[in-house]
Amino acid sequence: MDKYNLIATAAFGLEAVVKREVQALGFSDISVLDGRVDFTGDICKANLWLRSADRVLLNMGQFQALSFDELFEQTKALPWADWITENAKFTVLAKSVRSKLFSLSDIQSIVKKAVVEKLKQTYNVERFVEDGPEYTIQAAILKDKVTITIDTTGARMGLFKRGYRANSAGAPLKETMAAALISLSYFKPDRILLDPTCGSGTIPIEAALIAKNIAPGISRSFASEQWPQIPVSQWKEARKHAYSMIDQSITPQIYASDIDADAIALAQANAIEAELTIVSHLNISL
Repeated sequence: MDKYNLIATAAFGLEAVVKREVQALGFSDISVLDGRVDFTGDICKANLWLRSADRVLLNMGQFQALSFDELFEQTKALPWADWITENAKFTVLAKSVRSKLFSLSDIQSIVKKAVVEKLKQTYNVERFVEDGPEYTIQAAILKDKVTITIDTTGARMGLFKRGYRANSAGAPLKETMAAALISLSYFKPDRILLDPTCGSGTIPIEAALIAKNIAPGISRSFASEQWPQIPVSQWKEARKHAYSMIDQSITPQIYASDIDADAIALAQANAIEAELTIVSHLNISL
């Protein structure tokens, strides 16, 4: 598998949890900043296995920019043709905190213009068809330091979208947050877990996935699966390996209940969708 400079974004306060996951996956060059964990690793494995991170970003480059001219020139200098194809569709998102460049619409416009100009030079064209794979570029500026990334997970489908929760009860807990809470608890596969207010079942389902060592992203797709730079064979091999890592020897005792019959129905449906009623003792009832 090819190794790239990646960023796992995380909810503030969960950086240490995500760092432990990154370490457990065998990735290297790990560093922690507010809301993110930087590391070197492969895109397929990171997306399939990270449980508590929000998404996986490809780090294209970092630099300081105090003016829009600097932002334009340094963005343009990045190796965009290594990833953005000639027929690609791409959008730009922006955020800025305590920086001289604060207008998000202007940041988005400048970054997109810089990328387009670089691609025009590279592909020697003036217009792009934009009927190919989709890319989401993010420009994040913190204290005048710019980080330019491409979202490998998918702009509309963060890592919390496991694929098993078609519906949820009121005030649903994100799957990534549930996984982080379980990681911070004393739960082990050989211990009983009881969730007396389970709602749509996110915590018990995530606990079962952890106990059985089931990759959280094994049943969903990712934006980078459509990118020609990552062969389909790599994704197939990564998923094949993930299936081989499921622990068939463990049958965790996980119990969930709720006073709301509708919530229980949702939880049971989600558990079935996650195929956990087959591989685990996951008991959900009123």
